[in-house]
Formats: sequence, structure tokens, C-alpha cells
Amino acid sequence: MTSSAQSSRITAGQSASDLLVEMIDLSLSTTQEADFLAAALNLINQNAGSTGTTLIEGAKGQWRVIAHTGEGEGLPTEMLAEALDSESCKQDEGWTAASLIKPNRSSQLLACNSDTVDPAEFDAWAAAVGLAYNSFMRRHSQSRRALRLEAILEMTVHWNQSRETDELLEQIAQTSTRLLGAERATIFLPDPTGNSLIGKPALGVDAGEIRIPLDAGVVGQVMQSGQPARVDYDVSAEQKQIHRDVDQQLGFETKTILCVPMANGAGKTIGAFELINRNEGNFTDDDESALRELAAHAAVAIDNTLHVEQLVTSKRSVSEQAAGQVQMIGNCAAIEKLKATIERVANTDLVVFITGENGTGKEVVAQMIHYLSARRDEVLVAVNCAAISESLLESELFGHEKGAFTDAHQAREGKFELAKDGTLFLDEIGDMSLDGQSKLLRVLEEKRVVRVGGSMPIPTDARVIAATNQDLASLITEKKFRQDLYFRLNVVPIELPPLRDRGDDILMLAEHFMTEFCAKARRDPPTISAAARKRLLGHSWPGNIRELRNMMERLAYLTDGQKIDATDLDFVNAPSTGDSAIPMNLALTEATRQFQIDYIKRHIDRAKGNMTDAAAKMGLHRSNLYRKMKQLEMGDSDEEQVDAADTQN
Repeated sequence: MTSSAQSSRITAGQSASDLLVEMIDLSLSTTQEADFLAAALNLINQNAGSTGTTLIEGAKGQWRVIAHTGEGEGLPTEMLAEALDSESCKQDEGWTAASLIKPNRSSQLLACNSDTVDPAEFDAWAAAVGLAYNSFMRRHSQSRRALRLEAILEMTVHWNQSRETDELLEQIAQTSTRLLGAERATIFLPDPTGNSLIGKPALGVDAGEIRIPLDAGVVGQVMQSGQPARVDYDVSAEQKQIHRDVDQQLGFETKTILCVPMANGAGKTIGAFELINRNEGNFTDDDESALRELAAHAAVAIDNTLHVEQLVTSKRSVSEQAAGQVQMIGNCAAIEKLKATIERVANTDLVVFITGENGTGKEVVAQMIHYLSARRDEVLVAVNCAAISESLLESELFGHEKGAFTDAHQAREGKFELAKDGTLFLDEIGDMSLDGQSKLLRVLEEKRVVRVGGSMPIPTDARVIAATNQDLASLITEKKFRQDLYFRLNVVPIELPPLRDRGDDILMLAEHFMTEFCAKARRDPPTISAAARKRLLGHSWPGNIRELRNMMERLAYLTDGQKIDATDLDFVNAPSTGDSAIPMNLALTEATRQFQIDYIKRHIDRAKGNMTDAAAKMGLHRSNLYRKMKQLEMGDSDEEQVDAADTQN
């Protein structure tokens, strides 16, 4: 209802009760504070027969006009102060003034430029204005709060999706300045040492943050007391509460401040939320209430984000530690080429197919590819296809639903789901059944898995690295491995060289393992003699790196002294695979020597250490055998040192 419409319904001398009804009706029909006050003061003008009515507020010896209608200047301040103090109507110098009585004591006065009004009636009219004004402000405040809460709810959804604290603080600051009409907003949190407060965001500062002492300014006061604080603009006052060092840092002038504490779920103050320079006037009680609500939601979002950051940092730290333990020792040509290939393919999503003998380090290569990729902070899941029975392999890889088979008491994720954003390493893939191969091929093509007993496709983005020590070409010929799966896996083939073909890398690996195990055994690493080095280089290493690692572990824990000699090297004979045990990188003379050493050792072992029998089996006299062993540098080979078995014969 417009003010003109209201005015037409009012007659001079209207009773206070009728005027109160009109005022309440007016408070319900208007949406803007200025419109309500203009219409209300116009009603007072008509009832009082005055030409001007003013709503004024007195605080700290200063008078502020809230609203005015009609004519009238030169308000009698002494009379106004008397009316405010006495809370009764006063008349003087052509003016009538009365305090606006609200549910709580008010510092507001209603004044009209007429002194012929009945003071009792004017008192009642002022009370009617006060009650209606209070009703309007309460309704308006509730409406604004509802809109504010709706906006906060919408914004906190976005806040809780943030995973970085700096980004979150920027969002909160932008939201609060827009919602509460302030120039700047800063959130202060204690630094990790607890010696100062860090404020972000900080416009105009290179680092994007400001640091202040724990007890500095309004923020320090709020952090220590846990209570909100305000600083109003006052030209005549020094405003000592304001920490002007910050203004100097930012090249900015702080005029008004509203600061509230931020508390976590346990009620502990974790920071302070500060607004600076309200766009219009000083910060109000409504602003404080709104900022408290914002601070409560912001504290939860910040607490959650800090927790997520800690988890991410911890996860990254674990992955970095794991990555630091994965090394590829060696610098032979084959290994240098292998390292270059790994660096090129690591940060792609290409399928990698690793081949090589057992113990050559296929899993180490898979780990290096994973930790050098963008997936390094995600999980690396390794599956040994040879170690899982055919009946369970499909369930392990693709998961199963509850009741899918006899022992499926509950639904279970498969390895593809577990590694959905990471890497899945399928070792010994040549041992997978044809049915499993068919399903694996479908998953690789479609990037979706279906659990055993289920029907819902589940997306997976796992990167697949496969490995085998078998000759898949032969298995394809024998119809034991699918050719289409082989070509799907063989996108980036990597073949690992056997240890016997890596030359001096053998010594590098031996020293690396010896140092590692001696540290665990709490002893100084012994030196490896020249004779021992020669034997290490000459051994065929059927168990490859795994065999060398096990030997160094035994030596680290079981040998005494600070030197490893050739006689300390306890090679373990492995069953023959049908391939030559002589390394292909040896010269013919050295290969012949190695063959003779191996041949003599096997005869001695078969004769259970009886040198006479061993020599006879080789068509030699015992003295010739000792002489040959001495030439081959096979340890203690003096003929006079006859073994115990010969002595007993």
C-alpha cells in the first residue's frame, strides 16, 4: 500500500489505537525500510497537523537523522536529550519530541515541528511508530535471514567440494563481502608454529597472505576472548583497536571492522573471520548475526578441507617413500635403454607388457612406471595370476556379488575396481585360463567390469601392466593363450635382460644389496675381494637378481670379518632349464673356463666330496684333478689336503 493511499484514510486527531492498526498494516504492506518510514512519518504529520516529522537517533552525544518528511530544520538538541533521558514527551521552541518505546529501551526519537500537539497523544503515537517499526524490522530481518541462509546453504555446498584451503578461503571471502556489503574479508588462522596468525586472502600482498602477532588488533582480541568485536567509524576518534601495520602493508585505510570467532565442532576457537569497511555506514547487529552464521559454516568447511589436505599430504608422503625405495640399479646398455623407455611411457595410459626370466625385476619395472606417472598418489594393485586358482581368479579380478557362489557371503570389489584410478599389475599372465583371458580382453576394450553374479557394468580407469616369464608365442601356437589378447597387451613391449648378460651391473647390485642388508644387520658392509668379484661375474645366475639378492642377504647376516672372499660365495645350484648356464657375454676362453669349473663341481658334488672317485669319473688321476683345479683358481686345491672321504677309504 502506498503512502498516499494510507494518507487518504487518516483524519486529523486519529486515536492512538487506530493509528497503531494503520502502522501495523503499513509495516506488513511495505518491503523497503525507507518506504515504511516515509509513509509512517507522513501519517504523524497529518495527525499532528505539522509540516515536518523526523525520526532521529542519539548515540555518543551525536544525533543522526534516520528519516524525515516535510519541512523543519534546527532540531532542539537539549530538548531531544531530555526527552530521550526521561522517556516522556517534551515540547519546546515549536517542537514536540517523544522516545520510540520498543520492547527494549530505544535511543530513537520521534519529533515534529509543532508544539500544539497533546503530549499524551504524541507519546502514544511515538509508541505506535516504535512498535510498528520494530515489527517491520523483525519481519524484514527474518526475511533477509531466510534469503541469507538460502544463499549460505547453496554456497556451503560449493565450499565443501573444495579440496584446497587457499581456494576455499578465497571463495568464503568473496561470498561474505558480496552477502554483507563489505569491501574486504580476511580469515585468520594460526600458523603451524602457533606463534602468529596468517590472514588470507590478502589483496595487494605478493604472498597473498598477511601475518600478525597473536594478540594484535581486533583479530587478536577476538582470538583471545572468543567473542565478536566491532569498530565503528569515528572521525574524531583514534580507533586504537585497529592494527595499522596491516593497513601500511596493504596500502589501505580501515574505517569499520566486524570480526567474529570461528570454532570447530569441539567449540575450540580455530580462527577469526574479519570484515572491513561496510559499504554503507557501520556494521549492524544483523551483520554480526550473519557473519556468525557464515563463520560457523566456514569453520566446518575449513576443518574438513584441512583434514583432507592432511590425508592427501600423508598419502603423497607414503607414495613418495614407496617411490624412493624403488630403484633400478645398473648402467649397462640394456638397462639404460630400459630406463629411457620407462620415462617415456610412464605418464601415458598405454598398456605395458613386460617379459623376462624369473627374478629379473619385472615388478620393479611396473612400480617404476606407476610412481613416475600422474597416478603415483593412487593405489598400485599387484595380482599374481599363477598364485590364484582358476576358479577364484575371475572373482579376484572383477569382484562378485553376494550369493554369486557358495562362499560369497557378501559383495566384494575386484582388483580392477580397487585400482580404478591407479595401476593394476597382472604378473604371470600366461597362467590365466582361456575363459579369464576372454573376460580380461573385454574389460580392456570396454573399460568396464561386471562382477561375478552381477549385471551392472562398473567403470574402471585402471592402467594395466602385464608381465610373464613364458613364451607366449608358443602358448598361442598351442592354443593356450588368446592371440587377440596378446596383441591387446603388447602395446609397449619391454624385455628385461637376464642378470648374466648385464656385466658389471652384477657388482653394482651386489654392493647395493650388501649395503642394504648390512644396515639392517647393524654392521659395516664388508669389502668384496677381487677373486669374489670374478666369481660373481662368472656365475650364470639362473635365479637372476633374486638369487643375487638372497646371496647378499645370507652373507650380510652369516659371515664374519670385513672381507668377502670367493670361498664365501655359496652358490645354490638350480635345476637345469635346458638352456646353457654359461653367460653369453663371456669371451670363449672365459666361457670354457666357466664350463670346466661347473663340470668339475658337479662331479665332486655327485661323488659327495670324494676327490678320487670324482677324478676317476672324469678320466683323470687325482693329482691331475688338483692341478686343474689350481689352474682354474677353484679355492683350496692342494693335492696334500685330501678330503675326509679319501682318508676313510
